[in-house]
Amino acid sequence: MAEIERESMEYDVVIVGAGPAGLSAAICLKQINADLNVVVLEKGSEVGAHILSGAVLDTCGLDRLIPDWAARGAPIKTKVKKDKFLILGQGGGIRIPNFLMPPLMSNHGKYIVSMANVCRWMAEQAEELGVEIFPGMACSELVYGENGELKGVVAGEFGIEPDGTKGAGYEPGMVLYGKYVFLSEGVRGSLSKQVIAKYNLDAECDVPKFGLGIKEIWEVSPENHREGEVTHTMGWPLGWKNGGGSFMYHLENNQIYVGYIVDLNYKNPHLSPYNEFQRWKHHPMISETLKGGKRVAYGARAVTKGGFQSIPQSAFPGGALLGCSAGLVNLPRIKGNHNAMLSGIAAADAAAAAIAAGRSGDALADYDKELRSGPISKDLKRVKNVAPLNSKFGPLGGLTLGALDMWIANIFGVNILGTLKHGKSDAASTGKADEYPIIEYPRPDGKLSFDRLTNLSFSATNHAEEQPCHLVLADPSVPINVNLPLYAEPAQRYCPAGVYEILRDEDGGNPRFQINAQNCVHCKTCDIKDPSQNITWVTPQGGEGPNYPNM
Repeated sequence: MAEIERESMEYDVVIVGAGPAGLSAAICLKQINADLNVVVLEKGSEVGAHILSGAVLDTCGLDRLIPDWAARGAPIKTKVKKDKFLILGQGGGIRIPNFLMPPLMSNHGKYIVSMANVCRWMAEQAEELGVEIFPGMACSELVYGENGELKGVVAGEFGIEPDGTKGAGYEPGMVLYGKYVFLSEGVRGSLSKQVIAKYNLDAECDVPKFGLGIKEIWEVSPENHREGEVTHTMGWPLGWKNGGGSFMYHLENNQIYVGYIVDLNYKNPHLSPYNEFQRWKHHPMISETLKGGKRVAYGARAVTKGGFQSIPQSAFPGGALLGCSAGLVNLPRIKGNHNAMLSGIAAADAAAAAIAAGRSGDALADYDKELRSGPISKDLKRVKNVAPLNSKFGPLGGLTLGALDMWIANIFGVNILGTLKHGKSDAASTGKADEYPIIEYPRPDGKLSFDRLTNLSFSATNHAEEQPCHLVLADPSVPINVNLPLYAEPAQRYCPAGVYEILRDEDGGNPRFQINAQNCVHCKTCDIKDPSQNITWVTPQGGEGPNYPNM
């Protein structure tokens, strides 16, 4: 087979992903040395199109990067005025007094934001400094040097037919070479996954852990809107055996972000995270706010929750893992954007110093050291036992013991429980279908709750059908021969976009596994939760997937 000929371009630093980590790195590099050639490649149709986050933003990272962000017109306006944490039962709930919560859990002084819009603004700041940003450029392949170092990426390949052949409009894309390549793809990035395996970067860390975050934007009646109010809940409907919880953030213009995060280590394969979220909105303490309003946007994204002990070696020959590619979310705070920005700054500092010293293609050891000893480490170490405690004792026991561990860590700087292990991966945590009850979910009412495909239309997701499926099965027989009899094929339920279906003949026989790849919102849940680890998410053509306006 003839080798594909591609044009190439050379940069000092190539950055994959225009999220808060990648854009922070790009801005910082140009702040340090305006002569550095920096490029950012983004698979979404525009910067922000694939950004989904809660989000209550701790601006500590942005304060370091662009101290005058307010004067520069950053879309960061709504300060948190009220902070509530509720434990829900089916018909009611109780509020945990704020004074019982560790100080690090307070949201006062933070901002309710659309991270998609923050990233759009950050991209403008980067371009003013001379950073080149190319949206719609999916990076589909890694390029290595003679000594095994990461040397560049292939971006912008279009026109592959479903059978893998090159169509009439085939475009080979380009190779973009860098002295260093930063992977800031977000959770479970396809290239990051390859790099972690190639360099065995996870050899000395705990297993990664994840949740699935599902979010809607609502416009509500003015009388139900309380700008600056932040509410988090746990308990119903997930109960006390499954980890997860909700958020409700009142931003400006009578809009509310409502969302639910389900920890993906749940055991019952009949559970549907999407339907748990839809059911939650019918709780009387939630529905009273949403009543009379309308849902205007929808999306979903996996969330890292392994914390400090799950951070892989983040520097490798020729590159570095940034932000959620390294797993830097603070789970109890439900915040990772500040750490993503700080990681981008730290990676930029290390790369700029290395380039100034005439180096390239080596491992940026100073970057990895900064992750494990600087402000990111301080933020994550204090909460490192919350996720494993939740897994072992359930959310209620985990909340009690986790709060104690966080309080002592906050006061004395020491975790009395040491560093607990997570145990099984999320895929391996899935139980057998015949060992757990089937969950009957209520039908959506079309007012507060909606079916998946109706909601999907509010994500503006689009994929051209004339391309290879970007959800790759290692063994096509596994869904029907293994996952269906053992686990009732949970892909039908864990996917928040209705990508996976089991189709049968009229008599109920001859089951077939169907992948509706055009529905995919790029949440990566299937790559994480499939009990047989048979699904690999790879990038479709650039510019495809969701097009989030204000997530």
